[in-house]
Amino acid sequence: MKNYDVIIIGGGPGGYNAAIRAGQLGLSVACIEGRATLGGTCLNVGCMPSKALLHASELYEAAASGELGHLGIEVKPSLNLAQMMKQKDESVTGLTKGIEFLFRKNKVDWIKGWGKLDGVGKVKVSDAEGNVSEYHAKDIVIATGSEPTPLPGVTIDNQRIIDSTGALSLPEVPKHLVVIGAGVIGLELGSVWRRLGAEVTVIEYLDRICPGIDEETAKTLQRSLAKQGMSFKLGSKVTQATPSADSVSLTLEPAAGGEAQTLQADYVLVAIGRRPYTQGLGLESVGLHTDKRGMLENQGHRTQVPGIWVIGDVTSGPMLAHKAEDEAIACIELIHGKPHQVNYGLIPG
Repeated sequence: MKNYDVIIIGGGPGGYNAAIRAGQLGLSVACIEGRATLGGTCLNVGCMPSKALLHASELYEAAASGELGHLGIEVKPSLNLAQMMKQKDESVTGLTKGIEFLFRKNKVDWIKGWGKLDGVGKVKVSDAEGNVSEYHAKDIVIATGSEPTPLPGVTIDNQRIIDSTGALSLPEVPKHLVVIGAGVIGLELGSVWRRLGAEVTVIEYLDRICPGIDEETAKTLQRSLAKQGMSFKLGSKVTQATPSADSVSLTLEPAAGGEAQTLQADYVLVAIGRRPYTQGLGLESVGLHTDKRGMLENQGHRTQVPGIWVIGDVTSGPMLAHKAEDEAIACIELIHGKPHQVNYGLIPG
């Protein structure tokens, strides 16, 4: 059993920043991550690949719509989707390799596997081959992030009914993509495929898009997206989704109640939000419990159990990578005995 000053469970923006800061402060530190690459959802299947596709699709549309012609740049673009996906993957690889370099530079041990608490100060790690190792640390930071929230009646198979990860790697441009959920993730990925030629319909339970942002801003955004060709069914809920070999049949009902209707699509993206990834973490071994949303409480990044800390999407506050990064630095500096706190009033959405 190897001993560390700090062990961090999770290698996303919260986890890897915590690990690097701990190394910079001279603490012996290990970061446990089961993915083949570091960076968590954000770098691998979230913020970064989506921005790569947003950038590429925006340039494609500018060329295809004649916008560049108005500037005196005459081109007739053709879409090479495989190459667009390849450059997206290359950008992800460059970023994740960069985190590995920073780990080596700051003497951070990357323990490859899935970690769980095994009592106060102890962590068990299961690797891909099923081998189990045990590690000990005075302080343990839970930074396991979040996962897409499932929708009852709609089974994600990542063939025809996809989550945000599947939407980043579709093999073709959909003829009709239905997005369930008018939050940031659904609108962002929907706009990528709309620019590349798909008809996009967004279904939202509430009577507005982006419930987390200012109402006037949301209305302005909806007008802009509608002008670009995206259509919206607000105040609606999906009760069933039936996939076939090449399509999906959706059953919709008004959120307030009323007559059901059907809608056909060749792909459906479920993007109704994210939930904390706290299952299977061995929380019961130290007496920790989550709330009904699966979140862990914290007071200044501390849980109720001394020596166990929590940052990022698994705890309260906005599920944003930069929020997790700020909490990571604050948490490690507190562990090191430095005064530090996050100003939540200054976190941009």
